[in-house]
Amino acid sequence: MPGTGWTPRRLTLWRDGMLQAGAALYLKTHSWGEYVFDWAWADAYRRHGLSYYPKLLGAVPFTPVPGTRLLARDASSRQALASAVRAFAQEASSSSAHLLFIDDADLQVLRTQGWLLREGVQFHWQRDNTQPCASFDEFIGRLQRHKRKNILQERRRVAEAGITFTAHEGSAIEAPLWDFFHHCYTRTYAEHRSAPYLTRAFFAEVAHTMPGHWLMFVARRDGAPVASSLIAIDPQRRVAFGRYWGCIEHVPCLHFEACYYQPLAWCLERGWERFEGGAQGEHKMARGLLPVRTWSAHWLADERFAGAVADFLEREGGAVDAYIDELGERNPFRRGAWPAS
Repeated sequence: MPGTGWTPRRLTLWRDGMLQAGAALYLKTHSWGEYVFDWAWADAYRRHGLSYYPKLLGAVPFTPVPGTRLLARDASSRQALASAVRAFAQEASSSSAHLLFIDDADLQVLRTQGWLLREGVQFHWQRDNTQPCASFDEFIGRLQRHKRKNILQERRRVAEAGITFTAHEGSAIEAPLWDFFHHCYTRTYAEHRSAPYLTRAFFAEVAHTMPGHWLMFVARRDGAPVASSLIAIDPQRRVAFGRYWGCIEHVPCLHFEACYYQPLAWCLERGWERFEGGAQGEHKMARGLLPVRTWSAHWLADERFAGAVADFLEREGGAVDAYIDELGERNPFRRGAWPAS
């Protein structure tokens, strides 16, 4: 993809004409769109007269969703693929290789191969299978009183502003709704003085090729749309992923309603397993999303920098552990009302 800084590379392993493993990789000339921040590493390379870019990345662009980055038929194929990723980085003269938001199977393999591991924190709602909630009211009834009161106040402010919501799933998200959503999406980036990466053509493509994986909430006043949020969904695993939102006018607390309360209510009513609220955001915890540890894996060709980064990650990991412990002491649910995360 010329001019974007993302050059796709696909690494596959075959045996007897059968595909055994594969990884979607990118050679990158920057660190935008990753949600695992290594700008300081790049700056350290620059200050020592070295080039950090190009680097090799294994991730879903602009998508901080944990999952497998080493697609493999079995454990031995995953081991071989992990080794091949590192070898490919060396052949491509990359400074490093990075696999972001990996799952447990990838984590186990990459740990045994000596990759540097980095911890992060996200906030997810996970269904309580021992005492499942069937509605949003039942869900917030398990929160501590002041948390519940704040949520009810936020929702009341949105309702008193004359806002109602409609939910649109799959092929029911028609082109005019995608047009409106994209307009909102670009406004969100403009308000943060940055440029959006994803084009209207991109959303048209995913709407056409994978319609069953999208859910859109549209906020309306007097029938006219004023905001929208886009949720990616995995119907097979019954998991929803908060992605993008935007509005054409400011309404207090509308962001919380569109991005958290509406998707959560939708998941609860359908008995879904998990809602992932996206990257960062400690404020999500006050709304019933609990901290979850995430992992990424890193390999650096320069042994001196690898040692320095390893030392940094050890210290950072200790801070993440302490942060998660601290968050655990601030669990928003009433004691005994929700299992420990």
